Amino acid sequence: MTSYSIFQDWKANRGNIKGRIVMFSYRMAHLATSGPIVKILLTPYLVLYKVFIMWILGVEIQHRAKIGPGLKMFHGQALVIHKSTVIGKNCTIRQSITIGNKISANNSKTTGVIIGDNVEIGANTCIIGQISIGDNVVIGAGSVVVKNVPANTVIAGNPARIIRHLS
Repeated sequence: MTSYSIFQDWKANRGNIKGRIVMFSYRMAHLATSGPIVKILLTPYLVLYKVFIMWILGVEIQHRAKIGPGLKMFHGQALVIHKSTVIGKNCTIRQSITIGNKISANNSKTTGVIIGDNVEIGANTCIIGQISIGDNVVIGAGSVVVKNVPANTVIAGNPARIIRHLS
């Protein structure tokens, strides 16, 4: 699955060398989740991944996040994707996006966001909490998403609301 994903990511980020480097690096780091022996073998790589991709490039994609093939990344600055996030295939993300969990009223952390296939996320968007976003959704720039989003919709705003339904 990982090699297939690498090729899909490579194609999706054609002409975007930073996107290609980040996604290739993420896929290699994600291999560490396949078992304890692999994690031990990849520990030096995980350190390099955190230093170069997360600290130097400012793209904080946790290696435990589950990202489907064909993720297209524009600009990739100030990007945070929590380790419990699940992103479907052929999605597009832009700069300054936070996708994460939140601390609930009883001080426990929620699980991460589940994002469907073919979702486009605009710049400066914050998606927080134990929510799911359906397939074929467009999230407008600057949106704050804290509730479930049905498939085939365009959402925007703070808090995000449905702007229109896609056919």
